Amino acid sequence: MPFWKEKKFWRRALVYLGTVAASLLFLYFGNRFATTGFEIFPGASMEKPVKAQVTQILERTTDHYSLDSETPLENVRISFEARVLGGWQKGLTVSCEQTIDAITPVKNKEVEVGDRVLIFNSDPSSARSTWMFWDYIRTDTLLVLGLVFAVLLLLFGRFKGVNTLISLAFTCLAVFAVFIPSLLSGHNAYVSSVVICLFTIVMTLLIVNGANTKSLAAGLGCLGGVLVSGGLTLLMDHLLALTGLLNEESAFLLYMDTPKPIDLKAIIFASIIIGALGAIMDVAMSIASSLYELREQVEGAGFGLLLRSGLQIGRDIMGTMANTLVLAYIGSSLSMVLLLIAYNTSLLGLLNKEMIVVEILQALVGSLGLLITIPLTSVISAWFYSRHRGQGGGQEGTGETAAG
Repeated sequence: MPFWKEKKFWRRALVYLGTVAASLLFLYFGNRFATTGFEIFPGASMEKPVKAQVTQILERTTDHYSLDSETPLENVRISFEARVLGGWQKGLTVSCEQTIDAITPVKNKEVEVGDRVLIFNSDPSSARSTWMFWDYIRTDTLLVLGLVFAVLLLLFGRFKGVNTLISLAFTCLAVFAVFIPSLLSGHNAYVSSVVICLFTIVMTLLIVNGANTKSLAAGLGCLGGVLVSGGLTLLMDHLLALTGLLNEESAFLLYMDTPKPIDLKAIIFASIIIGALGAIMDVAMSIASSLYELREQVEGAGFGLLLRSGLQIGRDIMGTMANTLVLAYIGSSLSMVLLLIAYNTSLLGLLNKEMIVVEILQALVGSLGLLITIPLTSVISAWFYSRHRGQGGGQEGTGETAAG
């Protein structure tokens, strides 16, 4: 019988399509709810940049000056022509200027013919306004890199790769279209972060692996790890007397004109559990999938054998996954760490700075969440698989079958 006539295929396809439809509805209504009373990017900026390509360098001049008698400085001003690449002015050639200030410690590269840049009109209402250099276009290069990633993922993962891209897109949209607007609108950040985590877990497992015991085991283990991470964060927030004021960016959030003041401590909570979610999902799915394959390949594999194997697999995973979390947090804040170490004379004072404490807290709480996820997923998987033989995942649920 052809696979498309089997009830199992249509069951999996129904779950797959239902998950996609439910995710789209969540994003649509979640965005409407999250943006109630708050408009992202309010107003039309007079300095809205447009894409352009440099066609000709007209002139390069330098202005010499000094702040004191011993420090000669110069500003570089480059006049050039550029062809507008987008918007209602597409195709128009305009005269532009790029100014490179000597006081700026790191200077932009001087424009050259062929460069793709962003330019803006300093005063669109004036006939004598000057177009100014804004920055270089970098999104095009990032888009090419993203396309390379997508192609390689599809070549390697085939239909599972398609599902991975879909789940990744939904996750990014949930964060940028629902979660972030909800914070800026003054909604409860604790609730918003938990909702986004739950959505990501359920949506990813159903789209990538389908509705089966493997996904259920991984989902429950992942949920347990996230809840433990969240609980530990709340406890440490109280014990460490955190304020949430970590740096200048945190202070700027307090001064924003939002319907309700942004809770900086809630931002820490959200950053910790969302940051740990990816690693926790990875560990949970790895253990659930490994034990399922073990159950399929070893005749008579019971609860005890599956549990011992899950714990052993988890120990091996934990060694590298903890390093992944710690190195990710250090790498994301390396400049700040370098500054603090260079300008602090007291190691004790450095380690008790709140921004350093939060970085350490993120690594420790994320690692503890992983530690809880490993035995929890092992116990759940062993219990499910030893009682529901033959229902662990089939062809990875709705993954390949429904997508195909």
